[in-house]
Amino acid sequence: MDFLRDKAGEAGALKGQVYVLTEMRKTVKAKLMMMAVDARSEAAKETFAYAHPDLEAHIHKTGEAIAEYETLRLLIVAAESKLEAWRSLEASARNEIRLSQ
Repeated sequence: MDFLRDKAGEAGALKGQVYVLTEMRKTVKAKLMMMAVDARSEAAKETFAYAHPDLEAHIHKTGEAIAEYETLRLLIVAAESKLEAWRSLEASARNEIRLSQ
């Protein structure tokens, strides 16, 4: 239970970071499209933006944040499962004591 309490803030912060990075992809793309002054069409601007190293770096950063969040989320799920197994064992033990009396 300590783990769940101690990691709640970190999990929330990571979830927020994932959201911000996901939404910021649109901003990064828009800024890169504005930099494509030589492009004659929107498709050419979009191609420039998608091929730009800045967008690629942003996507990698987003992927790293998602991986970190998912790892922590799965650790939290494992801790919750462990707690649930303990509850089940305790209930079984109580039931055995009650039946033996």
